[in-house]
Amino acid sequence: MAITLTENAAKKIQAQLAKNGKGLGLRVGIRKVGCSGFAYTFDYADEVRAGDQVFESHHAMLVVDTVSLPFLDGPHVDFVKEGFNETFKFDNPNAESECGCGESFNLKKTNVSS
Repeated sequence: MAITLTENAAKKIQAQLAKNGKGLGLRVGIRKVGCSGFAYTFDYADEVRAGDQVFESHHAMLVVDTVSLPFLDGPHVDFVKEGFNETFKFDNPNAESECGCGESFNLKKTNVSS
């Protein structure tokens, strides 16, 4: 199991934590929503909870909860700017498709257990 960050994504995480004044890293998860089924969630990780998996890349930390972990095996995460929008962009091998707006995604049938 692994999640990798680009240098851009790691720098953004470090900058956000410095601006926040606390935190260990970025907490990433998934939740059911949208027109395709799932969306990524982001929050500050102030602690590592029981069952969390921690990934480090370019001196930045990602924390993933137990429920989201099977769906976040192998993604490559970048931080991109498109016009006035800035976002973390996932290249997730577990995602089969994304909705047109890019806000939600559908998981491959072999990975959907919910």
